[in-house]
Amino acid sequence: MAIFRGSGVAIITPFKADGSVNFEHLGELLDFQLANNTDAIIIAGTTGEASTMTDEEQVSVVKYAVDRINGRIPVIAGAGSNDTRHGIHLSQMCEEAGADGLLLVTPYYNKTSQKGLYEHFKAQADAVSIPIILYNVPGRTNLTIQPNTVAELAKISNIVGLKDATGDLGYTCKVKTVVPDDFAIYSGNDDVVVPLLSLGGSGVISVWANICPQEVHDMCAAFFNGDVKKAAEIQVRYKDFIDALFAEPNPIPLKAAMQILGTDSGMLRLPLYEASDATKALLRTTMQQVGLL
Repeated sequence: MAIFRGSGVAIITPFKADGSVNFEHLGELLDFQLANNTDAIIIAGTTGEASTMTDEEQVSVVKYAVDRINGRIPVIAGAGSNDTRHGIHLSQMCEEAGADGLLLVTPYYNKTSQKGLYEHFKAQADAVSIPIILYNVPGRTNLTIQPNTVAELAKISNIVGLKDATGDLGYTCKVKTVVPDDFAIYSGNDDVVVPLLSLGGSGVISVWANICPQEVHDMCAAFFNGDVKKAAEIQVRYKDFIDALFAEPNPIPLKAAMQILGTDSGMLRLPLYEASDATKALLRTTMQQVGLL
């Protein structure tokens, strides 16, 4: 069964000037998401800069989100690793911290075979009891979970969904043909949410929702309620702004956009670096177009 349906925000991690996690502001961001009808929180993922966190920091951020949300919507923790043993350790700690589910990315740098992918994810699934969403993002990992491998993994009871960040709707369609009807597929690309929903998708794990949580929720809800025209209008209206949010690697433009809006999104941890002046100008232009400024 799907952990959630609709708009899940891949939330940033705000850092203080000294590089430590700004938990007070993280709480404000979580409250903002709740107030604007986000359907799930995805914490300590790519957008949350988990790859630059220690295990202790990562789990503390997950625990903070779990406590702040207090069961009102699901909290899904990023716990992926290119080291299976490390991934198991992170997954177990996130489960102990109270996460409602896990998001597990394909191994990066340690490229493996499809059989290796299966065994990697199976080992993590066997080590926990909470549900798991696989994360296929070949643009970052240079490794794809092939549709037949997704189908085999879907037979494992607590592997319940896929975040599809391929941007390839042909891939999405093929996966849909080989997995059970109740296996959830979420868009990992904000610019093709409505097209993916039309193929039977369950929602989106969204960067854009950090800034526009109500709009992303409304887009998904409209589609599910049969108002495809309204859903498509929202998708198309924000296309240029969504593109600007990915003018540089995520979450560089996102944190810049939040700062433009007066939100203290905090510093980026190296090797990520602040957005260029050209990206900031593009963000301002596209934000003005949709009435954010």
